Amino acid sequence: MTPDQEIELRRRQKNRSRITALLLGLFVVLMFGISMVKMVVNQ
Repeated sequence: MTPDQEIELRRRQKNRSRITALLLGLFVVLMFGISMVKMVVNQ
């Protein structure tokens, strides 16, 4: 593997990691929001 290919591979891995982290964060926010709505409705 050439150094240029290695750099490109690392760049793609970094982008994929950022997207995964963003989606996980959005999922956590969504679950928190749903939990808050459920608690308010049940009072």
